[in-house]
Amino acid sequence: MTQSKGLVLIVEDERHISDVQRLYLSREGFGVHVEADGTAGLAAAKRMHPVAIVLDIGLPGTDGIAFCRALRDAGDWTPVLLVTARGEEADRILGLELGADDYLTKPFSPRELVARVKTVLRRAAGPPARSPESLGRLSLDPVSRTVRRDGEPVELTATEFNLLAHLLGHVGQVFTREQLLAQVWGYPGYRDTRMVDVFVSQLRAKLGDASPIRTVRGVGYSATAPGT
Repeated sequence: MTQSKGLVLIVEDERHISDVQRLYLSREGFGVHVEADGTAGLAAAKRMHPVAIVLDIGLPGTDGIAFCRALRDAGDWTPVLLVTARGEEADRILGLELGADDYLTKPFSPRELVARVKTVLRRAAGPPARSPESLGRLSLDPVSRTVRRDGEPVELTATEFNLLAHLLGHVGQVFTREQLLAQVWGYPGYRDTRMVDVFVSQLRAKLGDASPIRTVRGVGYSATAPGT
């Protein structure tokens, strides 16, 4: 018997969609639990400790935005993959700002869903451990996956951590948004570069004036030492 790759919680009120999601994730060796409204989904997340959550935005009860906010406010950093309708761009961006790790826009291939879940989990696990990094007032420990500003911990999502770690590991090197999507997200050729901007904005908000991230106009982003 194949060992489960962990439990994925699906919170989706459209039964025909959640049935397909369950089928394809189960085929890949994941355990799957489905809830049809956000309130029950939050209770399941607390009770079951899934490895990842596939979360529809348009839910009865507690919607996906409120779900994500409540999850992160409770200190639960389980990777979240948002599922949105095509016209929900504002909600999608807000979901990322509240701590979601990625999103898919309906309609999507169930195979892409499985690939995204696997990628989110790889990002949560992080790259092979390196020596701790420091730059200015920031220190980053890849083993414990912690970041400190002036010695005080800063809570980051898995994706935020990986983006910061990647930039700190290449101080002074400028990366295009496409390069960051390929190297941090694992999405070569992905066209929606807006996601990079959202995560950079979130990092800057959390790190404040200790943020080392510099915008290189017309190119992308880099990490620079203070005073440069």
